[in-house]
Amino acid sequence: MKIFTKRELAMLYFPKVSPKVATNKLARWIRRSDELSRLLTEAGYKPANKFFTVRQLRIIYAFLGEP
Repeated sequence: MKIFTKRELAMLYFPKVSPKVATNKLARWIRRSDELSRLLTEAGYKPANKFFTVRQLRIIYAFLGEP
């Protein structure tokens, strides 16, 4: 599994918007799900991180599906 930056992953989910808008939308999706936010935090995620780890990506894919 490839490691993605937040921007790269966001652009996969939202390819028709700017990178900034895509990143904001992905962050909003994460914040709106208490369980997703909790699991990511337990996996070491912090909003200031630039990259998602493989473990964090697996959690995101389980909730949002693969882009």
